[in-house]
Amino acid sequence: MSKSKEAKGTTRRFISGVVEGFYGRPWTMEQRADLFKREQKWGLNSYLYAPKDDYKHRMYWRDLYSAQEAEQLITLISAAKKHNVEFIYAISPGLDITFSNPKEVTALKRKFDQVKEFGCKSFSLLFDDIETEMCPADKQAFSSFAHAQVAIANEVFQHLGQPEMFLFCPTDYCASFCTPNVSQSAYLHTLGEKLLQGIDILWTGPKVVSHKISVESIEEVSAVLKRPPVIWDNIHANDYDPQRLFLGPFKGVLVNPNCEFYPNFVVIHTLATWCKATPDEEPSDVEMRPQHPASRLKKDPSEEEPMQTDTGEPTYVPGPDENPLYTAEPLTLEDLKLLSDLFYLPYEYGPTSRTMLQELDWLKKHSWAAAAQTEKTAEWSSRAQHFDEMCEAVVQMFNRLSNAPNRSILYDLYNYICDIKSGVGLARAYVKTLSGHGHPSAHVMNDDPEPWGFRGGLSGEFQRMLPGHGNRDLFKHPPSTAVYCIRPFCPEDKDEVQRIFREMQRPGEDKVPLLVQQPLMSDVLLDLDTPLSPHCALVLEDDTAVCGYAFALMDAKPAAVKIQREMDASVLKDFPSMLTVQVLPRVTDPSPAKRMISQLLSSLKNSGSTGVLCDLRHCDRRMLDFYTKQGSFKPIQIAGLPQDIITLGARL
Repeated sequence: MSKSKEAKGTTRRFISGVVEGFYGRPWTMEQRADLFKREQKWGLNSYLYAPKDDYKHRMYWRDLYSAQEAEQLITLISAAKKHNVEFIYAISPGLDITFSNPKEVTALKRKFDQVKEFGCKSFSLLFDDIETEMCPADKQAFSSFAHAQVAIANEVFQHLGQPEMFLFCPTDYCASFCTPNVSQSAYLHTLGEKLLQGIDILWTGPKVVSHKISVESIEEVSAVLKRPPVIWDNIHANDYDPQRLFLGPFKGVLVNPNCEFYPNFVVIHTLATWCKATPDEEPSDVEMRPQHPASRLKKDPSEEEPMQTDTGEPTYVPGPDENPLYTAEPLTLEDLKLLSDLFYLPYEYGPTSRTMLQELDWLKKHSWAAAAQTEKTAEWSSRAQHFDEMCEAVVQMFNRLSNAPNRSILYDLYNYICDIKSGVGLARAYVKTLSGHGHPSAHVMNDDPEPWGFRGGLSGEFQRMLPGHGNRDLFKHPPSTAVYCIRPFCPEDKDEVQRIFREMQRPGEDKVPLLVQQPLMSDVLLDLDTPLSPHCALVLEDDTAVCGYAFALMDAKPAAVKIQREMDASVLKDFPSMLTVQVLPRVTDPSPAKRMISQLLSSLKNSGSTGVLCDLRHCDRRMLDFYTKQGSFKPIQIAGLPQDIITLGARL
């Protein structure tokens, strides 16, 4: 925990310790006892019990522990007390709880009461990694998802007698999950204002697995939550990548470490050393790392079988408007066939795997069709949907296998199915980005991805640096990078440029015929009678012919006059120049067009221009998407602009 706190007249000690919160094979009772001894020896004082394979922690949270399971927990809590380690019991009801149902609240209280009878004094309520859509009954009772969570957390906290330690894990537990950001998050503000002050809130920092947590970011979230957060550090969590193990030193407070138990001694020992250091001994660049109970993906240690459900109690049945129970569907024969296809032979992929690779390759090469409204658009959308369905089948197979009763088989397979699920998820997100519906995927394909967004650790880095990397791939790609030439426009290119212009203006399904369209300012440039600015007329060639062009005018006013468009003087003052760019659909690589634009902008800026504008038709989704992804072009509000035209501008 990231702070000491006054509670009931005493100062609570600084919390530092370990979370067992990963997915997969739990640690054994012997390993946990060994952990408590080492924590005591090294000066750590906390252990949060949240193994996802204790079914009664998450999936069957309503069910009480059986006598045999209770004996295990009592032994574990006693062992923690023996070594002066605070045992924190966590429960995760968010998969299927109906917040507005009093019976659900009673079930949650009864479960905490049972664990309290085992000798546990500290508790945690986790709402991580769950769907945020409320059921109809909850929508009638609560104004928001945050209000629903706050209501149940406050009631349970008071029912337990306001224990000195009660941790709450929000659904938006890191900055990257907050909408639109931390300081303006309605969800976090509700927690800060409504959650009782005795409840501490877990936080993983900028991301799920944060590289660094700055003091400024902690101050920002503390102001919103109206309390310092409890730093939950996932920097050593490795359950999302079976190829990586993290043995480096720790810089943080409460650690969710490797799934493999024994390699965690480096992590835990350096945490203890950090906690015992005086302010003068601390390095000036100590980095706080956030830690979260449920890392995104999963791996496995130890040999202990998970706690199973007690079938002696009547099954809970939700009402018609309440959340349906989270149920684990049984494995199907199709799941087993798919599993075999995904992990086939050393020199051969299974039929499904080959199809997925071929479809992804085709979708990448024809991505222009997603926005171009050509004859291939419908085919691209259909094949993208088919690819998404194949990816979903892999995810569902993973879910059913993860919940299979034979845990020994699961633990043997877990590394592999976890890895393939991650790879399929990234490919699926990439295709959604290509289709223009990629808001969720943008998070995993930006310049600073979470660590499960890239594979292989140090071994992968070495392989990618060697010249032979990839020559053993079973799925062979044809050369994907064509050779393009960017050169100045010359009079002999006039017919080719106008041919490209006409081809890209052909009406598609939702395009207006060219003759009845409102003219664009950039159309003036294609007359090629207007004198072009020096160094601002480029063409793009591949090994076939001219396949694109980029033209600019230093002074856009004559073009506006020629098409009789009224332009506000302030707009022309900020954006005095204009440009137009177009490439044929066979140019699937966006980098040549980006290079042409960079050359034009540089020439205009060197000539004294302060800004450039371009106008497009709304139906030209391909080029709109291109300019949007450029980042520097933003929409400009112009009075009297025809409804089918949008003007973008970039400052120089």
